Amino acid sequence: MNTPTYSKIADHEWPFPQPPLAQNGWLTVSDSPRHEMYFEVYGAPDGEPVFFVHGGPGGATSPMLARLFDPERYRIVLFDQRGCGHSRPSASDDDARPALADNTTPHLIADMVLLRRHLGITGKMHVFGGSWGSTLSLAYAIAHPDTVASLILRGIFLCRQKDLDYFYQGNAAHYARDPGDTSLPGAYLCYPDVWKAYVEQIPPDKRGDMVKAYAEIFATDPSTPTAAAEQTAAAVAWSVWEGATSFLSQDTSDLSKFADPDFAKAFARIENHYFMNGAFLGGSGEQNRGQDFILENAARIAHVPTWVVHGRYDQVCPLFQAEDLVRALQGAGATNVSLTRTAAGHSMLERDTHGELARIMREMPRS
Repeated sequence: MNTPTYSKIADHEWPFPQPPLAQNGWLTVSDSPRHEMYFEVYGAPDGEPVFFVHGGPGGATSPMLARLFDPERYRIVLFDQRGCGHSRPSASDDDARPALADNTTPHLIADMVLLRRHLGITGKMHVFGGSWGSTLSLAYAIAHPDTVASLILRGIFLCRQKDLDYFYQGNAAHYARDPGDTSLPGAYLCYPDVWKAYVEQIPPDKRGDMVKAYAEIFATDPSTPTAAAEQTAAAVAWSVWEGATSFLSQDTSDLSKFADPDFAKAFARIENHYFMNGAFLGGSGEQNRGQDFILENAARIAHVPTWVVHGRYDQVCPLFQAEDLVRALQGAGATNVSLTRTAAGHSMLERDTHGELARIMREMPRS
């Protein structure tokens, strides 16, 4: 009997063994409301700093992520953004409002500045981010270009309306009438089985705007058992939809993290909070969902060496977003920008993408 071949890397394929933890803790980034950001540091104390910016928004870091970087060369900084991972408070709490208060992209950028200062980093640093991590990395670089030595980006996510519609809207508006409707582009075309559970979480008359329909569920008072159960079910449906679509060849038994209620609630609530506000890029509120902030500000980072790695078969953040970014940077005068298209889906743990990212960090010109 043949053993299935999956596209996720195995443990032995990480380029480095787990380095020892050099420093960790919670940094108070806001007193009112209180937010404490969890961080970990690995590698050489005097090495080239690299900030690892996790995805989501609402994801988290893990110590194993430090294994991508040479610990003798780099000072590796992992941190959990507001409201998720080990940061406090958490959007997985029954009442997510404290975790979502003052939780915007400008606040996350300010947190990165505070963490730099806390760690005594005064020069330039490498900024490494994938998916939402690429969004936040780009937004940080636009705000503070003089602090960035390079951008290493995977699975570009520009968080425009068309990007969200491709993944979260698809044929949902017509699904009750015709589940096989293929008149609109979307990830549902490749994952109709998983799409069904995500769509059917929402009543048919609310499916014209799926992100908003989920937002209405997450906004209900979770103090009643019914509302709490509805929120948890919606969060799990939202989270599993992304988890099940992130690999070119997925081991469907490996979705336990995304189905875990605590992870799912933080992940889904924070993502939805950001998406309803156009990721707080250049503004906020529903009217900002049509933003194109990153491409409009490409000139501010055109001088920053930028490596982009994107899976050809990425359905969470389709390849056209990476193509749009590179065109915008080149149109703004960038000469040191590259795009590598891998035979992979979305995740950083996809074998071809992971190998390319490791190569880039190995061959990175010394700053």
